[in-house]
Amino acid sequence: MSENILRSGSVRIHSGSVSQHEAMKEAADILVAAGSVTDGYYDAMLQREATVSTYMGNELAIPHGTNETKDEILNSGLSLVRYDGGVDWDGEPVSFVVGIAGKGDEHLEILSRIALLFSDEDDLARLKAAATADDLYALVESVNEE
Repeated sequence: MSENILRSGSVRIHSGSVSQHEAMKEAADILVAAGSVTDGYYDAMLQREATVSTYMGNELAIPHGTNETKDEILNSGLSLVRYDGGVDWDGEPVSFVVGIAGKGDEHLEILSRIALLFSDEDDLARLKAAATADDLYALVESVNEE
């Protein structure tokens, strides 16, 4: 992964709440805008969610496509949206929605980097306290490191 998988423009903070599907759509739209996936990736995310929840615990959901929809991925990329009003993710409270598109086998490495960022209570508190999208990006840009 030579280029940054997470760009500053792919990080957002919303004060309110949205539905799970709206959150997934925004995650997919950001990935489309970044040139990481095709327009069909949202449907791929829905397929994945229909078989297994992408809720990870610690207020984190990581929607992504299925192995069968890999052709929707153009380049590895990430989107990160914090919803301060929360998202009801199949009954679980979610504040952070991280859209993932991993080219080839890169998604496993990307997933592990994201999981590390959200595994620590102190780190989670810092992520929730970030005042701006730029501040939030600064806290998570380590996912770009080789």
